[in-house]
Amino acid sequence: MPARNRDTLDQVYSLIANEEDARVCTDIPEEACREVPRNFFLILGSNVLTKLGDLLISPKTVLAWLLSAIGAPALVAWLVPIRESGSMIPQMVIGAWVRRKPVRKWFWTLGSFGQAASVLGMAASVWFLEGYAAGAGVVGALVLFSLARGFCSVSMKDVQGKCIPKKRRGRLSGLASTIGGTATVILTALLFWNRGDPGVLFYTLLLLLAACLWIIAGFLFASVDEYEGETGGGGNALGDALKSLSLLRDDAPFRHFVITRALLLCSALASPYFVVLAQKNSDTGWLLGVFLLASSLASSISASVWGWMADESSRRVMIRGAIVASGACLAVGLTALFASEATSSVWFYPVGFFVLSIAHAGVRLGRKTYLVDMAGGNKRTDYTSVSNTVIGVLLLATGGLTALVSMISDVAVILTLGAMGLAGAISATRLREVTEDH
Repeated sequence: MPARNRDTLDQVYSLIANEEDARVCTDIPEEACREVPRNFFLILGSNVLTKLGDLLISPKTVLAWLLSAIGAPALVAWLVPIRESGSMIPQMVIGAWVRRKPVRKWFWTLGSFGQAASVLGMAASVWFLEGYAAGAGVVGALVLFSLARGFCSVSMKDVQGKCIPKKRRGRLSGLASTIGGTATVILTALLFWNRGDPGVLFYTLLLLLAACLWIIAGFLFASVDEYEGETGGGGNALGDALKSLSLLRDDAPFRHFVITRALLLCSALASPYFVVLAQKNSDTGWLLGVFLLASSLASSISASVWGWMADESSRRVMIRGAIVASGACLAVGLTALFASEATSSVWFYPVGFFVLSIAHAGVRLGRKTYLVDMAGGNKRTDYTSVSNTVIGVLLLATGGLTALVSMISDVAVILTLGAMGLAGAISATRLREVTEDH
């Protein structure tokens, strides 16, 4: 890189780091320290692009709206479970493979290109097929997308740990969220402002744009200067992870947490049904853009508040998030069931979705913080891998259940998930406090 460009990166990074010596490398090799500013912005750019890509193919909003629009609403129940479980379940296998390699950035690049190829498959399905054939093509491509995402999830933690100092990683994630959220608002306004009901061409171009974002992100990440790291332990990682499943039998507090986390899946699973009901009750095409904005703004506005509350008690954050999520589901479901005239307002479902998204941000942040606080060292790693694998399997099972309930009605799904969230809140009250322990 030219010296002038490197100096500019160093200056901008120094402003972000807000220290006299911005490159305080206490936990990464000295030779990697020199490349921190450049790597910081390459990883930042990759994260921002993939966050935008996630927006454009969000299972909770865009894909749910799309499947309903092309005549395959029954498949909506599988979107969130497949998107989440496909990247969770195989992480033990992927992790064992990744840890055998001294340089891991190529796994992230491979995963990013894999996600781009999967999104291109979705675009092809929408353009060339119709009805449930097109919907099945989208869901099949989402399976591959989720598997590719697993490579990015595992390798990102390793690469970031080797290339970015410990006290700068949170700043990197926060900045990526801030920039991504701002870009989300701008992009949504550009795509959906003053637009009628989106047609097949619009959805196809939207998916093509998302694929391009992942391709560019892959090339950016491939340019990261990553030094070789340790490879020990990769060979037995899978066996160790499988052995750690015994935690569910032997560790009662952890088992209780996993049960609670499973019940709290309601906040993620209910979102697509708010979108589907809005589409069925309105012919306003720009509502999809409203849902995208609601999702982005809810997370941006509430994340810092939930985070502050989680520092006091992550358990109480889970309880409050679950109560709000359950309340949103039950209020929307019961209103749609007994006072359907109230749902005729174009803003009814977007407002409910916004509240549910705020609750989901709290549930997600609370359970992540609780898991980190309840154990340390290698046990924390075991807790994470086991809980992710179990939740991935349960997501598929719950997806099957909601698919069956959706045969009755979409409102029945929302009410069922609302009851599930209430059970999750009650279960969370029985968790022990862990914030004071660490």
